[in-house]
Amino acid sequence: MIDLAIAWDWLSFAVRWLHVITGIAWIGSSFYFVALDLGLRKHAGLPAGAHGEEWQVHGGGFYHIQKYLVAPAAMPEHLTWFKWESYATWMSGFAMLAIVYYAGADLFLIDRNVLDISPMTAIGLSIASLVLGWLLYDLLCKSPLGDHDTLLMLVLYAILVALAWGFTQIFSGRAAFLHLGAVTATIMSANVFMVIIPNQKIVVADLIAGRKPDPKYGKIAKTRSTHNNYLTLPVLFLMLSNHYPLAFATEFNWIIASIVFIIGVLIRHFFNTMHARKGKPYWTWLVAAILFIVIIWLSTAPKVLTGDKEASSTVAQTFVASAHFPAVRDTVLGRCAMCHAAEPSYDGIYHAPKGVMLETDAEIGAHAREIYLQAGRSHAMPPGNVTQISPQERALLTAWYEEARRQ
Repeated sequence: MIDLAIAWDWLSFAVRWLHVITGIAWIGSSFYFVALDLGLRKHAGLPAGAHGEEWQVHGGGFYHIQKYLVAPAAMPEHLTWFKWESYATWMSGFAMLAIVYYAGADLFLIDRNVLDISPMTAIGLSIASLVLGWLLYDLLCKSPLGDHDTLLMLVLYAILVALAWGFTQIFSGRAAFLHLGAVTATIMSANVFMVIIPNQKIVVADLIAGRKPDPKYGKIAKTRSTHNNYLTLPVLFLMLSNHYPLAFATEFNWIIASIVFIIGVLIRHFFNTMHARKGKPYWTWLVAAILFIVIIWLSTAPKVLTGDKEASSTVAQTFVASAHFPAVRDTVLGRCAMCHAAEPSYDGIYHAPKGVMLETDAEIGAHAREIYLQAGRSHAMPPGNVTQISPQERALLTAWYEEARRQ
């Protein structure tokens, strides 16, 4: 029988891989169509109703593309819909949220030094934030504020900053960043599912029925698509941030997350301007670089990372109470704690990798599963076995975890 922890870790890996695959497909098609739309050329001689055209070369062939602002005069025989990439990305992302953060709520979702809540309460707040985030965004877009793009974006940014702060008051730093990204990604996918595709279906239904489609549906879809375009890069940063504790586990993590949105918008502005053939605003890269330096400064002031777990969970106490624990503690302190410490002693390591501290009994017990998978069942840690952990010590870590789990 495959150990449950190993099977669960492989399930997490498989779903994460699926999420990356579908995310690449969605982002790729989204970026391509935005660039295509911005590069369209208008000239005399276009077919009736055509808004512009573009010639492109790729893969040894030439492509002649025309865009109809509302719809062509007749329904095309073959029509390709771009929607499943978005849906699959969100569903696989939510599955990852459930597998990693809901199933491992005590370790990844909750930081009892931030807010001492039960796993079910934390999970409920997580799901509620995804739903309420979309509802608030959608209401704002449909309100009179939706007619003023710049003002709307400023209000939405203020809400995102408030969310960044709010999540850091409820969840662990890692989970706070993940949820800020998840709320934003939910808005993006819901834009496709609830607005863009339904509006396109209305246009298609009008064409089939011989009616002239209302151009407002295309305009609304275009606005939501533009929002998605500018939100993509910040979401990617937030999703990757769980590997970098200097981003999520420092005192000013919510300010860091807020600045990331500005950097993402600046980078997209550069490419959108370039694709629209309106110049190349290189100043955006300079501002983005300066802001990133500000992020680096914020992450190291103060230098000590937050997130130490003073409160030991019941599960962690089980591992500490094991008969194997004294020997395990000696192994971890001798082979792992030179890096996984508040002040690492290993040359070239200045901060504990991924913010994981293994200096106290409570910390070792809280990270028992990671120790088991990374240093017991696999040879991932220490990297290159630099501390020369022996096969016997790996066997000890494995026996410790497996026996404690059976109790």
